[in-house]
Amino acid sequence: MVIVADRLRSSLMVPGPTRPSGRDGPEPETICPVNEYRVVTAAQRPDLIDAMRALGASPWPDFLLGHDEVVNNLWDRLYELLPAYQFALADRDRDDLIAVGNCLPIRWDGDSSTLPPGGIDAVLEDGVATLEAAAAPTAVSALMIVVEPDQLGRGLSRACIEVMRGIAADHGLASLVAPVRPTEKHRYPLIPMERYASWRRADGSLFDPWLRTHERVGGFGAGVAPASMTVRGTVAEWEAWTGLRMPGTGSYVVPGALVPVEIDRERDVGLYVEPNYWMVHRTG
Repeated sequence: MVIVADRLRSSLMVPGPTRPSGRDGPEPETICPVNEYRVVTAAQRPDLIDAMRALGASPWPDFLLGHDEVVNNLWDRLYELLPAYQFALADRDRDDLIAVGNCLPIRWDGDSSTLPPGGIDAVLEDGVATLEAAAAPTAVSALMIVVEPDQLGRGLSRACIEVMRGIAADHGLASLVAPVRPTEKHRYPLIPMERYASWRRADGSLFDPWLRTHERVGGFGAGVAPASMTVRGTVAEWEAWTGLRMPGTGSYVVPGALVPVEIDRERDVGLYVEPNYWMVHRTG
């Protein structure tokens, strides 16, 4: 789900911490202002939470916005339970937000092969369960980065990754993982994610801009999360969300989707299971 996007397109072992992570965790001491902007967390500025939520909701395709059951149940709790992990980049002199980022502490053993196939849904469930059980997290998972459209091209997505790494380090956690929603994958919905994520340009850098940004700041690929988000709906709902007629059973390529939507007219159900791609960063 980690994305960097405008409003019309889609674009996130080690010992446990020696101090608690969560609502009363440390302030982000290693986070530095980005150019003329400052970093603010929801813990520091709860009055900006509504603005953070609004910016975070802005770029999603209609079929994803509010239709993944796990995200619906848990997303808003991030600001209540883990405000120190939710942040924005704001204008230095005003409170105008130009980027927003969401992350949370999770339990992970540091082995790339054990990153959950459930991606965004899985880390949301694990992060909230970890906190509620008062268990010790071992890593941080990025969830989302969104940059205001008129601020794209200024390196803010890279800056937000660095902020997340700083948050992880300040909480004594040595890894940041990210179930990334590649920016350009929606243009290639028939190409398997594993193959798409391996594409490289002539200069050797990764083909996808968002994966490329992660790699340039030290991240490395760790495989596909094949079921990162799941959306179910009736055929009528899918037609409304996409603006497409779906007269028969089959696979439909729809705008903004990374893979086809599977429509079953007889059962009156449409199913979309979105893959993401894991990137891993070390905080040390």
